[in-house]
Amino acid sequence: MIQSIKKSAVLLLLIAMVTSCNQEPTLQTYYVDNELKPGFSSFDLPTSFIDVKKVEMTQKQEDAYESVDKLNILTFMKADTEVDIYTTELEKVKTILDNPKYEELMRGGNSTDGKFVIKFLGDVENIDELIIFGHSNNKGFMIARVLGDDMSANKMMSLASVLKDADYDQDQLKDLKAFFN
Repeated sequence: MIQSIKKSAVLLLLIAMVTSCNQEPTLQTYYVDNELKPGFSSFDLPTSFIDVKKVEMTQKQEDAYESVDKLNILTFMKADTEVDIYTTELEKVKTILDNPKYEELMRGGNSTDGKFVIKFLGDVENIDELIIFGHSNNKGFMIARVLGDDMSANKMMSLASVLKDADYDQDQLKDLKAFFN
């Protein structure tokens, strides 16, 4: 009798452990699962690829720049695959980003050229991960994960305005530029 109760308790514990695990896909697992598959390209860029020495920044902008550690970028080229595979992959990413844990910061674009959305994990003053997802109707899609410490949405938005004047390491960007050409 006691042996039966122990077995039942162990079985219930195992069931509770299995069902309590989060089975939902995440952007990180999608990235890892697909980065080496045909049609996909991945890029890991340190913040050092952006030279901001010649750019005047406010303290807020400097704080934002210093809070970023690196960018993980995953692209999927529409031309490199069949339409139904592209559509399936695009829907997978959209489904992941529809999870309420990804807070929306901004969206834009149009149905003719393509659309983008900027989301984040964490809270507005302490972002764990900033996500930029865009898809072009004739090119494919791109997911950029901006990773860092103590990132703030307000500071990051102010940084975006001065980055256009920065110098970029062109060698590290050549493959990414190919996505947009």
